[in-house]
Amino acid sequence: FTGEICAFKIHGKETPFEAVVLNKTSGEGRLRAKSPIDCELQKEYTFIIQAYDCGSGPAGTNWKKSHKAVVHIQVKDVNEFSPTFKESVYKATVTEGKIYDSILQVEAMDEDCSPQYSQICNYEIVTTDVPFAIDRNGNIRNTEKLSYDKQHQYEIMVTAFDCGQKHATEDVLVQVNVKPVCKPGWQDWNKRIEYRPGSGSIPLFPSIHLETCDGPVSSIHATIELQTNYIGKGCDRETYSEKSLQKLCGASSGAIDLLPSPSATTNWTAGLLMDNNDMIFKFDGKQGAKIPDGIVPKNLTDQFTITLWMKHGPSPGLRAEKETILCNSDKTEMNRHHYALYVHNCRLVFLLRKDFDQADTFRPAEFHWKLDQICDKEWHYYVVNVEFPVVTLYMDGTTYEPYLVTNDWPIHPSHIAMQLTVGACWQGGEVAKPRFAQYFHGSLASLTIRPGKIESQKVISCLQACKEGLDINSLESLGQGIKYHFNPSQSVLVMEGDDIENINQALRKVSYINSRQFPTAGVRRLKVSSKVQCFGEDVCISIPDIDAYVMVFQANEPRITVSGMDHFARPAAQFESERGVILLPDIRIVSTVTKMEHPEDLKEPDRANKPVVLEEMLHNLDFCDILVIGAELDPEQECLELDPVALQGKHLDATNSTAGYSIYGVDSMHNYEQVLRQIRYRNWFTSATFERKFKVKCSELNGRYTSNEFNLEVNILHTSNSDFTDHVNHMIAQPQFLQSVHHPEGSISAAHNSVVPSVATIVIIICVSILIFIITLGVYRIRTAHQHSSSDNEGSKENEMDWDDSALTITVNPMEKYEKPHQTEEESEEEDIEDEEEDTTSAESDESEEEEEEEEEEEVIIQKGDKQNAVRQEQLEWD
Repeated sequence: FTGEICAFKIHGKETPFEAVVLNKTSGEGRLRAKSPIDCELQKEYTFIIQAYDCGSGPAGTNWKKSHKAVVHIQVKDVNEFSPTFKESVYKATVTEGKIYDSILQVEAMDEDCSPQYSQICNYEIVTTDVPFAIDRNGNIRNTEKLSYDKQHQYEIMVTAFDCGQKHATEDVLVQVNVKPVCKPGWQDWNKRIEYRPGSGSIPLFPSIHLETCDGPVSSIHATIELQTNYIGKGCDRETYSEKSLQKLCGASSGAIDLLPSPSATTNWTAGLLMDNNDMIFKFDGKQGAKIPDGIVPKNLTDQFTITLWMKHGPSPGLRAEKETILCNSDKTEMNRHHYALYVHNCRLVFLLRKDFDQADTFRPAEFHWKLDQICDKEWHYYVVNVEFPVVTLYMDGTTYEPYLVTNDWPIHPSHIAMQLTVGACWQGGEVAKPRFAQYFHGSLASLTIRPGKIESQKVISCLQACKEGLDINSLESLGQGIKYHFNPSQSVLVMEGDDIENINQALRKVSYINSRQFPTAGVRRLKVSSKVQCFGEDVCISIPDIDAYVMVFQANEPRITVSGMDHFARPAAQFESERGVILLPDIRIVSTVTKMEHPEDLKEPDRANKPVVLEEMLHNLDFCDILVIGAELDPEQECLELDPVALQGKHLDATNSTAGYSIYGVDSMHNYEQVLRQIRYRNWFTSATFERKFKVKCSELNGRYTSNEFNLEVNILHTSNSDFTDHVNHMIAQPQFLQSVHHPEGSISAAHNSVVPSVATIVIIICVSILIFIITLGVYRIRTAHQHSSSDNEGSKENEMDWDDSALTITVNPMEKYEKPHQTEEESEEEDIEDEEEDTTSAESDESEEEEEEEEEEEVIIQKGDKQNAVRQEQLEWD
C-alpha cells in the first residue's frame, strides 16, 4: 500500500478543475474541468496540487502527501463572437471643395478573449460608388472634392472584420453632410415670381436675406432693375391709339397721326412693315411713306409739337447717311428741305427753315442733340416742342437742350408744292426722276404733329408712362437708415444702408405692380446687383447678382356684347323733323369673362368636366363705330347727328362721315352707352327711302378685343294723302312689331317690344284707336238691330270692318295708350286686320270651338299705298 498513489488534491478557492488517479502503481493521474471553461470569463488559472499515497494498510491510515506543485492553465480561445460597432450611427459634416485626411473614425469591438479573435484587423465600406475610403483603423476620408450643389448628404454602410476574418453581423450607417462653402450673397429667394392680372402689388423677395460670412461690412448698396425693354415699346404701356391716349392724358386737341393703321381713309401706311398688336412700324432702309396733301397744314406756325416713339441702333458704315424720320421737302424741281427730323451719327437733328417772307435775317435753323439713347436699340419717347426760335427736346420725360444750334438764311419763296414724308425724304430735284432718299433704319410708332400748340411737361409724362414697374410696400416701415431712389419709369430702384437687417427688411418690401387690366403676358427679367463696403483695410466680400424673372400670366379675354332693339319703324315725318329719330335708344354694352371654378384644384383630366362661370366685368372701351350697311349716306338728304354737349365731361371725341359715325377715346362702357343712345338719324327726303341698315361694333385696346356686330334695321313708314285709313294701316301694321303669343282668356293683345315712340306718335295712335272703337261700336249696333248683310257695309266704305253675328265685344281703354303705347298700337293693328277677316272668331262658342280656333293661324296680307307696293305677312293667334 505504501508504494501506491491513491489521490490528488487541489488547493484553491472555487477552482473548476479536479484531478483523478488513472494508475495507482505508476502514479499517473488526469486533471480535468468539472464544468465548461469560458475564456471570456477567465483566460488562465493557477492553483496547487499534491499527491497522496495509500497509507500503511487497507484502511488508508498513516498516509503521506507529496510536496506542492504549482499548476498554471491558459484557456485557448474559440472565435465565437462577431465584431460590433460602438455607435449605432456615425455622423459628420464636411465643407464642400476640400479633401480630408480623416472625416471621422468608426470603431468596432469583439468580445472574444484572445488577441487573434478579439482584435479588429480590417474595416470595409459596403456601399458602392461613393467618393469615400476607409483604412484598417476605421478612419473615413473623401477621395474627391464634394459639392453641395451636387449632393447635400451621403449615407454609407461600413462593416468590420476581426483577425479571424469574421465580419460584423450588422453594418453601421455613416452620414456625411456636405456644407456649402460660406459664400457671401443673397439667400432664400425664388428665381420665378408669378403675377396674375389684377393682383395689384406683389412682393418679389418676401424671405430674402444677405449672407456676409461674418465679413466686416460697413454699408450695402443694392440696385434692383426690372428689364422690360423687350415688352412693347420698352415696357407694358396702354396700347390705345395715339389719339385716344392724348385725349386720356389731357393733351390739347388737333394732333395729326402720321402713322395710323392702314384703312380706306389712311392708306399711306399700307405698304409699310407693321406689328399690328402695338402699332409699330419697322423701316428697313428701303421704305418711305408719302403723307397726302391736306393732312398736315402747310403753315405750322411758330408753335408746334412733334411726338414719336423710336427704337434705333448704330448706323452702318464709317460715314453714315442721314436717316429721315419726318421730312417736308420740295415735290419737284428743287431739293429744299423746309423742315425735317432725322438721325445722323447717333445725333438727333431737327431742321426748320423759315420762309423768306417771314424774316430776312440769319436765324436758327438746325438743332442738334447728342444722346446715347438714340443708338441703344431700345424704345424711347421723344417730344420736340417748337416755340421758335427755341426748340426743346423731351426724351422719356426728361428735358434736353440742344448742344449745337446752327443758323441759316430763310428759304426764298416759290410756287413749288411740298411733299411731307415719313421714313425717308423726298428728293424732287437734282435727280433725273424724283425719288426717296435718306432712308430710316429702325422702328417708329405714334408719330404725330400738332400745329399751333406745344405740350406741357405733365402731358408728356403721362403719354410715356409705364403701366408696370417696381414698388415699395409701406414706405414708412423701411427704417431710418435706408436711402432709396427710383428712376422716372420706376424700372430701377437703388437702396443704400449700413445695417444688414434693415437692408434685408427693405428688400423684402420691394414689389412688382402692373396697373393694366389686360397686361401683356410674358417674362420680365429681374436683376439685383450689390456692392459692399467693409471696415478697415480688409478685403471686401463680393456679392453675386440675382437673376430672376416675373412671369405675367395672360388675362382672361373679355367677351364684349352689344345688344338692344334690332329693328323699328317710324313715320317719315319723324325722320324729316329737325331732331330726327334716335337710332339706339336702349343699346346695352356688356362684357363678360369665362372663369373656371377653382382651376388650381383641378387635374388635367377633370378640367373638361368642371363647370365654368361667366362673370360680368367692367373695363374701358376705346372706340365704337356705327357703320352704314349698303349704300353710303347721301349728304344731300340724310345724316347721322350727335349734339356736342353729349361728349362734354367725357374722354370722348367723334367723327362723322357718309360711311357712319365713329366715337373714340378711352372711357367707360357706361359713358359709351350714354353717347350712343343720343345719336340721331335724319332724312329730309324720305320719299325715295324705305329702310336703312346699320351695324355697331365696339373695341377695347385698339382692336385687341372687339364686340359682336350688332345690326339694326330702320323702316320709314310713308303716308297716303288720299286715304287716312290707309295711312293708319301702313303705319301700325308692321310685322317687326308683332309676334304670335297666347294670352289668358278674355284678353286680346300682341307682344310688344321695347320701342318708345315719340309724343306725336302716341297722340296719333290714341286718336286712331278711338276712331276704330267708335266705328266698331256703331257697326255692331247696326248689325244687331237691322241684321244687314256684310256686302252693304263693304259697298259704303272700303276699309269698314265685316262682322258675323257673334257677340264679340272689344273694349279699349284710352289710358293704356299712354301707359303702354306699343301694346295699344298692336291692338289697333290687330283690330284693323280683323276688319279684313271673314268670320274667324266667335266669343260665345264652346270650349272645343275655342281650342280649334287657338290652333288656327291665318295669313293676312296688308296692302300698302301706291307708294309702297310691298307685301308684308303677319300671323295672328286668337283665344
